[in-house]
Order: sequence, then structure tokens, then C-alpha cells
Amino acid sequence: MNAVPCPCGSPDFSTCCGPHLAAETLPPTAEALMRSRYSAFARGDSEHLWRTWHPRTRPASVDLGDAEWTGLEVHEVVGGRPGQTEGVVEFTARSRQPDGSCEALRERSRFAVRAGRWFYVDGEQR
Repeated sequence: MNAVPCPCGSPDFSTCCGPHLAAETLPPTAEALMRSRYSAFARGDSEHLWRTWHPRTRPASVDLGDAEWTGLEVHEVVGGRPGQTEGVVEFTARSRQPDGSCEALRERSRFAVRAGRWFYVDGEQR
């Protein structure tokens, strides 16, 4: 059986972000959560995005937009490891818009642990 590539860049969705999107496992690090959130955008999974957004900063609903997500590059990870309570991940997410134009979103995202699990807090676009 051939593995389905993960949108985040891993060779196998079923052993990477898939279990997180299915709520079978919790991402163990801030980077793993960021990758799973990118994969959720790419796969149109607004439920995963909503449930991994920190309750303090979470919007009432999540708008996925119409972009086709085409690639992810992680630039820097600060903290965010098991046993830590905060982390920062800087990344670029590439997309193709409905009009065919290509865009690159560079963001420095903040993550925090609450009740033993990682949440996306907010991000600053670069």
C-alpha cells in the first residue's frame, strides 16, 4: 500500500498529521501542532483548527478561504518541546489563490500548553 504524502511535507499522512486531525493523538510539540494546523488548512479541516486554537484568542468560527495550500517551510523553532509550556515557530506557507496567483505567508506563531496540550495562541506575519 502506498503512503499518502502529508501536506506538511512528511512522506506519510497516516503517521504524521493524520492522527492529530482525527483527534486520535495530541501533537507532542509546538512544531507538530503547527504542522497539523497547516495540514488542516490544506485539507479543509476547520474543526481541527478551531479545537487547537487557544480559548483566549479563538475566533467564533474559522474561515478557510479559497486558497490551495501548496507547501510549508519551517524556518525556526524556539522552545515548544515536551515538558515546556511555550513555543514559537516561524514558517512560510505557500498557496495558490483562485485567480491563479501564488502567495507566500511568513508567520511567527506563538503556542502555549493548557491542560496538558498545545494550543495555537496567535501569530505575527513577517
